[in-house]
Amino acid sequence: MRPGLSRVALIYNPENDGSVFALQETQRWAADLKVKIEPHKFRGPQDIENVFRAIAAKRPDALMTTADPLIASYRARIVDFTASNRLPSMYPGREYVEAGGLMFYGGSVPEMYRRAAGYVDRILKGAKPADLPVEQPIKFDMVISLKAAKSLGLNIPQSLLLRADEVIQ
Repeated sequence: MRPGLSRVALIYNPENDGSVFALQETQRWAADLKVKIEPHKFRGPQDIENVFRAIAAKRPDALMTTADPLIASYRARIVDFTASNRLPSMYPGREYVEAGGLMFYGGSVPEMYRRAAGYVDRILKGAKPADLPVEQPIKFDMVISLKAAKSLGLNIPQSLLLRADEVIQ
């Protein structure tokens, strides 16, 4: 969506192991794409303005957040920040796009819940949780907001719109 993208700010929670792991994985795959990830630690309300100031000062090409309940509780402020700073953004949940963000791409939450039900069934039938395999998402969802894209001056390629599971007008 953003040709020439080379630097991406990423907001993560260093107190959440999953958020730290997501940062590390994002840095790993971004390096293969020659994209620099600029991490910004967010531990709570005392950090939000400092994180915003640091990101605005560095003027990255885009912004991402990790999936983290604390960060998600500030999604409206994060979405407002990206809009006012004209930062394309990709988020870990569709609720960010529903709040005005540009794009969500990630594991399908309804599908993960369906698969979790299979785990519950096996455990209730006597399987030991430690013996069950760890699985990764197999279905991914993409939600794009055309309104956010327009406000950022982005033209979403038709090929991407066709792949999206939902396009919000």
